Amino acid sequence: MAEWSTVLSLVVFGLLLVVAEVIFVPGTTVVGVIGFCFLVVGVGLSFKYFGSEVGWVMLGTTSVASGGLLYFSFTTNMWSRFSLKSSNKGKVNEGELDQLVVGMEGRAISALRPIGKAELNNQIVEVKTNGDYLDSGSRVRIVKIVSNQIIIEPIN
Repeated sequence: MAEWSTVLSLVVFGLLLVVAEVIFVPGTTVVGVIGFCFLVVGVGLSFKYFGSEVGWVMLGTTSVASGGLLYFSFTTNMWSRFSLKSSNKGKVNEGELDQLVVGMEGRAISALRPIGKAELNNQIVEVKTNGDYLDSGSRVRIVKIVSNQIIIEPIN
């Protein structure tokens, strides 16, 4: 009885790992290779424990089960509940740049390393320096505004 539980658990666990590789973690191949190894060991042990007749039946059953599980996994829509259906369309500083112009002055709200927050025209926006590290409270000036990105420089 222990032989049957060993063989069946190896085969079932191997099938689950192969399906998990195809559906959940495609491209890594580690999970799929480990699952395939479990299948091979399970079928090999069935040949060793029960002889060639049971081993061939187990090999055929495992092959059919693998194909059936993969076919079922792809044709049914049961995996759609695990997939992402929405996307984030928001952008940094979207709509906040209308009142800002080059040359406007303000102060850093957070440390700029080189990206952080600054208060410009009574608005808190995300800003970027040209590589300078500035402390919170530093006075800054807008140098350039490029596609929702505010480039600033320190005022000495």
